[in-house]
Amino acid sequence: MANIVNEPSRTFGEYLLLPNLTTKDCVVENVDLKTPICRFKKGEKPQLTLNIPFSSAIMQSVSDNNMAIALAKNGGISFIYCSQSIENEAEMVRKVKKYKAGFVISDSNLTPENTLQDVLELKARTGHSTMAITEDGSSDGKLLGIVTGRDYRITRDPLDKKVKEFMTPGEQLIVGREGITLSEANDIIWEHKLNALPIVDEDFNLVYMVFRKDYSEDKENPRSLLDEQKRYVVGAGINSRDYKERVPALVEAGADILCIDSSEGFSEWQFDTIKWIKGKYGDEVKVGAGNVVEKEGFKYLADAGADFIKIGIGGGSICITREQKGIGRGQASAVLDVAKARNEYFEKNGIYVPICSDGGIVLDYHITLALAMGADFVMLGRYFAGFDESPTSKIKYGNGYVKEYWGEGSNRARNWARYDLGGKAGLQFEEGVDSYVPYAGKLDDGLGSTLHKIKSTMCNCGAKTIKELQQNVRLTVVSSTSLTEGGAHDVILKNQ
Repeated sequence: MANIVNEPSRTFGEYLLLPNLTTKDCVVENVDLKTPICRFKKGEKPQLTLNIPFSSAIMQSVSDNNMAIALAKNGGISFIYCSQSIENEAEMVRKVKKYKAGFVISDSNLTPENTLQDVLELKARTGHSTMAITEDGSSDGKLLGIVTGRDYRITRDPLDKKVKEFMTPGEQLIVGREGITLSEANDIIWEHKLNALPIVDEDFNLVYMVFRKDYSEDKENPRSLLDEQKRYVVGAGINSRDYKERVPALVEAGADILCIDSSEGFSEWQFDTIKWIKGKYGDEVKVGAGNVVEKEGFKYLADAGADFIKIGIGGGSICITREQKGIGRGQASAVLDVAKARNEYFEKNGIYVPICSDGGIVLDYHITLALAMGADFVMLGRYFAGFDESPTSKIKYGNGYVKEYWGEGSNRARNWARYDLGGKAGLQFEEGVDSYVPYAGKLDDGLGSTLHKIKSTMCNCGAKTIKELQQNVRLTVVSSTSLTEGGAHDVILKNQ
């Protein structure tokens, strides 16, 4: 006979926070969002802590090295997607670790044999008007020239005109040499009235670009998430198939923490993966696991040695696991149940295992709800996919712009290892869709607004830390009519 859980499967949208007393010192500026991301013993401090409770999803359309750098600058962490070759993922990790604030690895590059048409198409795709011209068109090839919007006239130059005919050649360029400080680079930019300064090595291979517009990066973001060597912290996704080859490559590249990427983590494959990693590296290598939706799954992975555990099955905006397989749970119910199990585990074993709410976030306040319900941090896909820093293209759509966003279980991604049940390799049916999300601009701006909302809400709840929020929060279940009442109603809205 089936074991029925009578508690309804609830979502974040079914709850509201009740305000608590806001004291005079409980203001946005005093709210601290630091949170642990790896297990620690009672009385000790975690070895790795986030400055904001945000991580980006392990997805092709979300988390590459550019997103990892942008999010680490703001105090969060990205997990580089693992549905790519081991070599490519390790290289992305290395790029994050080699990055220095203000020094940008060029992502707009062409060869002298490209045409003006190629220049215009690259500009439309990236939004960048300054392009490095290298011998092989790579970001680290021999620098042969630079193209900016001042080097051509669309109304007069033919589209098949070769780049070598209108670029500023390398011998005429003012460059900086590898090893230069950011302060020295900015001095050259200002002295020569440049918009960009290429940084080259002794063989004139391109290493970085420094842009005038990024001058403010010389003042380090106070929230930046850095390792002991002042490099940005970065995570990396792994699977339970090729972990014996992938994990060593990622560790060698410098990944600070790993995470098993799977739609359902209550499995012996994840147990074996965690045990192998801990057996080989001990506590030196941190690894998260999941996803689970109830206490039994949490305890199983915690006992295996997982450093954090992800919660959520089928709640993502592009995930169709629930309708395809009929498996999952409302995200609010899942977080509440697993958070209770996490607290019981801590009391019994003296070990705190952080939990991450993955999926089910529709509105910004849902993030605050997830934290209030017990999540230590959240993992977001759709939210980050819309920003400039995500790997996908910005596309004109109707009267505005969108960015592409697809699930790892879609035919486009074909990340079969994420849904692996030990059988034949390959994606037998889709568990994700291919879609668009509204273009959201720069990550700094959008994330800054979201963080302010979270801190403001916490102040209304009388909390200055995530732990205080979880200890003192009061929640109420809402009705469908109260949801209507909560939005604009009974008025005639002005045209926007």
